[in-house]
Amino acid sequence: MPDKLHLIIAGAVLPQDAGEAAPPLPPLTTNLRALLAAMAPDGRIECGEDDPSTPFELALAQANSLPGGPGEIPWAAFETGSIGLPCAFIKLCHWQVGADHVRLSPPEDLALDEESSGTLLAAMAPYFLEDGITLAPYGSLPGTWLATGEVFRGLRSVSMDTLMGRHLTRSLLDGAGTPAATLRRLQNEMQMLLYTHPVNEVRQQRGLAPVNSFWVTGAGVLDHAMALVGEVQVESRLQAPALRRDAAAHAQAWQVVDADTCAALLAVLRAGGSARLTLCGEHAAQSFVPTRAGPWSRFKRVLGLQPLWDGREQL
Repeated sequence: MPDKLHLIIAGAVLPQDAGEAAPPLPPLTTNLRALLAAMAPDGRIECGEDDPSTPFELALAQANSLPGGPGEIPWAAFETGSIGLPCAFIKLCHWQVGADHVRLSPPEDLALDEESSGTLLAAMAPYFLEDGITLAPYGSLPGTWLATGEVFRGLRSVSMDTLMGRHLTRSLLDGAGTPAATLRRLQNEMQMLLYTHPVNEVRQQRGLAPVNSFWVTGAGVLDHAMALVGEVQVESRLQAPALRRDAAAHAQAWQVVDADTCAALLAVLRAGGSARLTLCGEHAAQSFVPTRAGPWSRFKRVLGLQPLWDGREQL
């Protein structure tokens, strides 16, 4: 058992669409309730609707002492260990184009296989190379590529998670400055290339949404090596059902998370170790540390008189 653990839980609550009445919150799960009963709020991060980073991303960056503010955190460089090399993630996606709006579908919904991803990479890479950008496959999700080039130095990028379920505005699509204009031009060129690409013809025959664009995220550069802080543990199993607003799947995932990672943090706490919990929602990330309570507070907690934090609706 570790003696230090900072558990960061993404997607702790379901997001709510603007103007939508919030449904009643489900009861706190067993181990989470026990954690909150023994902990007190300690540090909060809040994000506005138009912020380019999610509270989870800002909390994780803070826990790992990463440089950069919202939209400027060099996630690609951090995750790949790239030093002094401007880079970003390119994620293939499907834009749902309506009469008066554009929406971004989750990359996972594409269900791309490695062969199709490789074929599209071979077709698209020469266009990027003309602008000094090299592309290479990255990670376990086909259609996610590592892009390197000077265009990503200082580029402000918007997290895809902030865009799920929202309309893409002109300011989000166009960005500001020459690098953003270069990438917007590449998006236009790739949309024309992908429109008639054989991969999409096969996908449409199979009833799958076409790949019709890409998104840039995690852009920036690291000047020196930085590794994930050992005591930080990320819990992401709630994220997908939260982004999909799937209440049943989210509640089921919470049961699994509670029996697993929440139980592990509770064990560290009860063993006298250094425990920290951060719950992340669409609007805020709230951290908790063990309560340093006097005898009277401990007595009230035993009798059930100590108020239990449940500000989930404020996340």
